[in-house]
Amino acid sequence: MAKEVKKSKKKTSKKEQMTKDNRFFNRELSWLEFNDRILHEARDTKNPLLERLNFLSITASNLDEFYIVRVASLRDMASVDFEEKDIAGLTVKEQLTRIDAKTRESMALMYSTYNRSLLPSLRQENIFLADYEDLDETMKHSADEYFASVLYPIISPMAVDSGRPFPLIYNRMLNMCVMLDGEESLLSSKEHKGEKSNVNYATLQIPNVVPRLYKLVKDDGSVYFVPVEQIIKANVHTFFHGQTVVASGCYRIMRNADLDIDEDEAEDLLKEIEEQVRKRRYGKIIRLEVEDDIDPDLLEFIVSELHIRERDIFSVNGPIDLTFLSKVNSALGKESYKHLRYKPHTPAAPAMFDEDLDNIFDKIREKDRIVHHPYESFEPVLEFVRQAANDPNVLAIKQTLYRVSAQSPIISSLLEAARNGKQVMVLVELKARFDEENNINWAKTLEKAGCHVIYGLVGLKTHSKITLVVRREEDGIRRYLHLATGNYNDITAKIYTDIGLFTASESFGEDASEFFNMLSGYSIPQSWNRLIPAPILMKDYFVKKIRREAENASEGKEARIVAKINSLVDGTIIKELYKASQAGVVIDLIVRGICCLRPGVKGLSENITVRSITGRFLEHSRIFYFLNEGHEDLYLASADWMPRNLDRRVELMFPVEDPDCRKRVMEILDTELNDTIRAHFLSEDGTYHKTDLRGKIKLDSQERLIELAEEAIASRKIMNEKMEFEPQVSSEEQ
Repeated sequence: MAKEVKKSKKKTSKKEQMTKDNRFFNRELSWLEFNDRILHEARDTKNPLLERLNFLSITASNLDEFYIVRVASLRDMASVDFEEKDIAGLTVKEQLTRIDAKTRESMALMYSTYNRSLLPSLRQENIFLADYEDLDETMKHSADEYFASVLYPIISPMAVDSGRPFPLIYNRMLNMCVMLDGEESLLSSKEHKGEKSNVNYATLQIPNVVPRLYKLVKDDGSVYFVPVEQIIKANVHTFFHGQTVVASGCYRIMRNADLDIDEDEAEDLLKEIEEQVRKRRYGKIIRLEVEDDIDPDLLEFIVSELHIRERDIFSVNGPIDLTFLSKVNSALGKESYKHLRYKPHTPAAPAMFDEDLDNIFDKIREKDRIVHHPYESFEPVLEFVRQAANDPNVLAIKQTLYRVSAQSPIISSLLEAARNGKQVMVLVELKARFDEENNINWAKTLEKAGCHVIYGLVGLKTHSKITLVVRREEDGIRRYLHLATGNYNDITAKIYTDIGLFTASESFGEDASEFFNMLSGYSIPQSWNRLIPAPILMKDYFVKKIRREAENASEGKEARIVAKINSLVDGTIIKELYKASQAGVVIDLIVRGICCLRPGVKGLSENITVRSITGRFLEHSRIFYFLNEGHEDLYLASADWMPRNLDRRVELMFPVEDPDCRKRVMEILDTELNDTIRAHFLSEDGTYHKTDLRGKIKLDSQERLIELAEEAIASRKIMNEKMEFEPQVSSEEQ
């Protein structure tokens, strides 16, 4: 038998080897590929210059969060010798090694883009991101005065010696370390390289309570931006009288920011999360960033004090932390440099609502209505909750909140509703990463106002987006619903693409009541009319739908699947899609971020096409389409095809049934599937490429969707004018 096994292994074909070992991409490396697509937008000269700065800022911010969450989690696994391989067959150590190599490659490209492309392009527009040394004497004098009057009083230099240990360095905060030489000082000398010397050290935090960039405008209109750390470095000697500054250099650390919450043991979840958020500042250091020209002795000191491994040091050729680039746009003023920005976009009035949103419940009762953000205004969502809060016929409002803005009008309406004596139940998800503190504060505010606040289910994040309004009407109690793919956040609604559905359908309303009872109590409904929740039903539902398309294709029937999602990671879903592809199902996937599925492999996934769309708006909506022998099942959801969404979160998917609403959603899918400008196509080897435009119509889906929203408003105005001026015909004339 052993010989037979050996012989069989020897004959394994390349196709069989692909099927066994290489069917999936690693999720972390796929995410880094996604971030490189954002970086591509920063490098693309067809994008307006100031928008390219924003894209580079986003790339840097994304990478920071990736490290303090995903890489930190992998480090935790490695520390306990976690041996299980991931979906792509990689161990934790192999993943960390590849992540490190890919990150260094990407960061080199980021700073090359900054130095060799963006800075020269800015200079051509008389905008200068300059070092202090590049300023003329007049500008240096102005910068020095700013240091003396503003920066000096804020900064607290921290000496490091035997009586004053190296201070706590906060996560992602920019700092400066200074090497000093001088005998006449309160600073006691410190051992350096094992020998007694007069070398002393101090560190200071670059203040984040002032803008990172100091702006100067010359008489000729040219604008100079100087990083404040450059101004501090030029004047740092003023903090250390009697000492000579030998060297100074900036550095930044990243700490593990992944919360470790034991919900089963926590007596009070809110207090437990508050404590875990506080502990973030003490998380283990996982990365150190320094300037590439930092003094070697200074670097050695920092590394020694912070106990950093050499492989965790990243040196950069430029300013540390490029997220400051997002501030250049606003610092220049809205009215200037318009040619360097996207054309201003104001969301259109929603086509399926009248411009007048008075009596919104009457409109929803007439028919289901769809709103597509940010192409259409978020105002109907705000007005829905606002009118519910003040309508004397509304008895109750129930809502789930995941991420809301700091000055949320949604929260204001819920508080007003409570003051007006309505039953208000709000699930505030305290575990929304990096929004924990904001959500804790809102939860306390809502509770004080008399709202019933719950924090979700133990072991699960509640990621669903749903609002239920219970209203007393002449014919009895009626339930009104808003269901969405994105958060109740008026700020992100201007830049994230999401879809919301308003309905007064009784079957939807019954499910909504059951859903909220499930969240607040112990009841799990045995059946559902319209809503498909996770984690109890959604994954199996998707598998069933995919398998049905595969069966139809096997029987020679036309079969098709289209899914628009943020990420595709779930192994079960991917395997089912592979089987469907092999059966002949045509599968189009629009996956903005991570995609572990390998498309285009003969005999495995040759019928699957994966595209990712990046542009001025962040693609966030989740849409699912199944041909179903011409019945065309169409769904919207809050969930992606990821284990965390399908297995560890409370999510909702819901069908789009109204013909007009279905037409709108299909229009969105068709537009994105025909994108030839913003779409990046995933290749079999894991790289992405733009389509060859020769012989193709140039279509930017996001710009086209802006046009469609505007065209819909123009068409509605024409229809309204026609109805207004069309003479009525009497029955006798007929």
